[in-house]
Amino acid sequence: QVQLVESGGGLVQAGGSLRLSCTASGRTFSTYAVGWFRQAPGKEREFVAAINWSGVSTNYADSVKGRFSISRDNAKRTVYLGMNSLKPEDTAVYYCATGSTPWDIPREYDYWGQGTQVIVSS
Repeated sequence: QVQLVESGGGLVQAGGSLRLSCTASGRTFSTYAVGWFRQAPGKEREFVAAINWSGVSTNYADSVKGRFSISRDNAKRTVYLGMNSLKPEDTAVYYCATGSTPWDIPREYDYWGQGTQVIVSS
């Protein structure tokens, strides 16, 4: 049982940066992989990035490679998603989730946060 809360979203101009946080409570967090997904209005949820329990292995969607960076601090029970060079197409609600492996498939994750809104203006 893991409870997740996302934070750090907001409104930024294209080219700007944001850092999202996903903080966990409940059972052991350090044993979980964590993934970030996003969903824009009228569109399906899509994979963004993921990280394994130790932080050694990461996975990124092609659309965010070179711009986003995922990291974790297990002592703080938090995973971060740094977002640089933001584009209007990055506008979405961003969700974090925990699972056994850092895959890009939503159903591989067990617990989900409620999301944080990111809006990128042109």
